[in-house]
Amino acid sequence: MDMSERKGLILGLVGVVIFGLTLPATRASLTGLDPWFIALGRGIVAGTAAAIVLVATGQPRPPRKDWRRLVLASAGVVLGFPLLATIAMQYAPASHGGVVLALLPLATALAGVALAGERPSAGFWACGIAGTVAVLAFALIEGAANDGFHLADLLLGLAIAAAAIGYSEGGELARTMGGWQVICWALVIAAPFLLLLLLLRGTPINWDASATAWGSFLYLALFSQFIGFFAWYQGLALGGVAKVGQLQLLQTFVTLAAAALLLGETVSGTEMAFAVLVVAIVALGRRMRVERRS
Repeated sequence: MDMSERKGLILGLVGVVIFGLTLPATRASLTGLDPWFIALGRGIVAGTAAAIVLVATGQPRPPRKDWRRLVLASAGVVLGFPLLATIAMQYAPASHGGVVLALLPLATALAGVALAGERPSAGFWACGIAGTVAVLAFALIEGAANDGFHLADLLLGLAIAAAAIGYSEGGELARTMGGWQVICWALVIAAPFLLLLLLLRGTPINWDASATAWGSFLYLALFSQFIGFFAWYQGLALGGVAKVGQLQLLQTFVTLAAAALLLGETVSGTEMAFAVLVVAIVALGRRMRVERRS
């Protein structure tokens, strides 16, 4: 492993820890705030911060050839994932969602193949498929015991697809633009549309919501939607979309711990067993070869 790849893995891990608190923070914010306000408002707040950073650092507008990737990244990680994941958290505990989102690494690898020109080895795909089967088995087991989880699993599946496209396009673009510039421009692009959607829906804002709800919302806006991507996109750029994307399987443990400690959710033996299984799979998958386009 060369220095660039090692640095990419470290930055990716920082992003994973920040993102691991996203579902628990979403559940906490839903105790007092409307889901549409949470999903759209977090992007508006983050977009405002991103615009300030871009102006303060004197960043030039991206070249025309990069706008397609920026729009796709924006659609995936600023609109698609936040909206779908927020709605899903109305129907399932954060601990359940954290295990289902372990599918993200395989989805990100697929997007890397289709959009970023990466070529994972057969061993890598075998690990990815094994992880996917494990998570699907978990969803079926949990769903059989809790009928309400079926809708949440569907929404989380769509959220995974949106995030994978956004991660792949943003990670590839970060190789030439820089990680923090990518997320800043993606947020600025999306902010006007998010504001328009919020106004059209006439979504009420509960200014009397608890400090916990508002604090969780600010975490989503400033960390999950903004600062976390500084590290994550740069990590994808340095270490590769497919290989660094596998670190997302570790995100499951972060989410389970946060759900238990911050929300008081009970982490079942089934959830812990499947979490251990998918983490073992990612440890093996990291050793598999992934060819990257120069």
